Amino acid sequence: MNQRHPWSHNDHYAPWIADQVCASSARHVLEVGCGTGNLVALLRHRGLIVTALEPAPRMAHAAAKRFADDPAVTIVEAGFAARELRRRFDAVTLVAVLHHLPLTSTLRELRGCLHPGGRLVVVGCYREAGRLDRLVSLLSLLLNPVMGLARQPARVNELPLHMTAPTVDPQETLNEIQVAAAQELPGARIRRRLFWRYSLVYDLPATVLPDCSEGLS
Repeated sequence: MNQRHPWSHNDHYAPWIADQVCASSARHVLEVGCGTGNLVALLRHRGLIVTALEPAPRMAHAAAKRFADDPAVTIVEAGFAARELRRRFDAVTLVAVLHHLPLTSTLRELRGCLHPGGRLVVVGCYREAGRLDRLVSLLSLLLNPVMGLARQPARVNELPLHMTAPTVDPQETLNEIQVAAAQELPGARIRRRLFWRYSLVYDLPATVLPDCSEGLS
């Protein structure tokens, strides 16, 4: 059903992500793994300045072309490890990216990329483990084709470019993510979501000035 009526689970959460970023009064945002730039476009619509990292060449090139005439958007063909290590942002976003990276050390480094008072917003994927995960997954399976018909009523023959990014299966359970976040991002708010996702929001205390290179070897 969804091959003919594809819709993006990640884009589904983009308005919520933009709301979370704007609620923090952020001005400069780092997006890690921007794909073709759908979330970038939404953040720009809210008046934010965006630096976006994207390691997949096809995705990065498409995003760079899309925002070529917008001086408030910088697309960098690079992964998170190749960012400017000393630069800090008012907000950082990741959508279906964190499970591609080492969990604990990446959370520590993400914290270090925030200005004091800055906000980290993550929508991520987790490995199912336990009855509640299976129940939510079953509900998502039932809703998935309905959402496909609602979002993409016309049948298509191939997936749009932004839905062809490289994927990997998540290795950490939601409980393991919660444990790592409690260690590296004390006070982070984590919720299980539909469509095989979770959300994480963390606010760096305004009195803390982290070292952006912390935890790097």
